[in-house]
Amino acid sequence: MATADGTVVHAGAVAARTLVSLQHHGTLRTTYEPITPAVPPGHLVRRGDVIGHLQPGHCPTPCLHWGARRAHDYVNPLRLLSTGRVRLLPTPAPSAARSP
Repeated sequence: MATADGTVVHAGAVAARTLVSLQHHGTLRTTYEPITPAVPPGHLVRRGDVIGHLQPGHCPTPCLHWGARRAHDYVNPLRLLSTGRVRLLPTPAPSAARSP
């Protein structure tokens, strides 16, 4: 699904994989692969719209490669979801006492 409103700038093959690339407000561009595109280039998408379907067989388990860049600088796409840092982390469960 699209992470933000944008325009599809590429939907198709690059090298041996297919991907969808979205241009968002300003210089932000996100890329999703390997997916089978569900949208054509030039299509306007809204946050949450389905842009493609994950292709099986790329990784041992289903996985999506999600990239982001501002102009020519690649950025951590997880920063697009939240700017805050984790403040509360879970602690490991205590070991159960073993009975003799």
